[in-house]
Amino acid sequence: MTGTPPSGAPDVLALHRRMLLIRRFEEACAELYAAERIRGFLHLYVGEEAVAVGALDVLDPGDSVVATYREHAHAIARGLEPGAIMAEMIGRAEGCSGGRGGSMHLFDRARGFLGGNAIVGAGLPNAVGVALAQSMREERALTACFFGDGAVAEGAFHESLNLAALWSLPVLFVCENNGYAMGTAIDRALAQTDLAMLASRYGMPAQKVDGMDVRAVRAASAAAVDGIRADGGPAFLECVTYRFRAHSMYDPERYRDRAEVDRWRARDPVLLHERRLREEGLLDDAGAGALAAEAEQAVAAAIAFADAGTLEPVADLYRHVYEER
Repeated sequence: MTGTPPSGAPDVLALHRRMLLIRRFEEACAELYAAERIRGFLHLYVGEEAVAVGALDVLDPGDSVVATYREHAHAIARGLEPGAIMAEMIGRAEGCSGGRGGSMHLFDRARGFLGGNAIVGAGLPNAVGVALAQSMREERALTACFFGDGAVAEGAFHESLNLAALWSLPVLFVCENNGYAMGTAIDRALAQTDLAMLASRYGMPAQKVDGMDVRAVRAASAAAVDGIRADGGPAFLECVTYRFRAHSMYDPERYRDRAEVDRWRARDPVLLHERRLREEGLLDDAGAGALAAEAEQAVAAAIAFADAGTLEPVADLYRHVYEER
């Protein structure tokens, strides 16, 4: 699914297929959470699919990805098997993190997916560290780091951008600006809400992108990645997007009104791209139905794989926790 050369024309149907898969996967997670099959915290990506799909489509297999606690979509877009992700969600040993990480800590070393992080902004210095290693090894690889607008208020954001620029590190910073840090609107938390302009002050290319348009995100990401590979230094994308669901499944969502959500839902990235494909003659009713059915079947298979999984043996409870001497 990944590895399309940045200079190549995008496979627009493949982009749409991945967004559909992510949307159905997230909807299924909400259903499983309501049925108490998934426990703990659950942060869904519904509405933001264009960002993960567009940005990750231009990476090479040898690149690394650092995500947030809202990272199911990043994992799927990076090529992790939906079954392994779903098994992780319900705590099975066949999960991508052995059933120990759950929703917020998906991991796959082979695909360079270095995990989500439950701490706001904590992935930023991690990504800079990975990029530093890539630079010191003189690799062609880069690190893509995803984070929300809430992370911009953290000191780690400024320290990470400063070091990445100072040391000319190969980092693609992707800010998923959905307008809210949990329940706090961006203009109530940040004195400067133009995040691309803020990032540019650290001496790196920075661009604001329509995060509801998968092709716009892909094009901006491709240009940024080309620049990083050519010059070695970082780049920053502010993808303006919106989560249609609450911050988490525990969130009563009393901080925004229904009219605002409805306005953004009118720009649903999946429906917008489907409409564009139809206008271009690349999709009709039969094709759209087939793609939807394909996503439904893939998620059903992922759930079946997870259901057939096993619980970690009690004897392994202390593995990876205490060092044996």
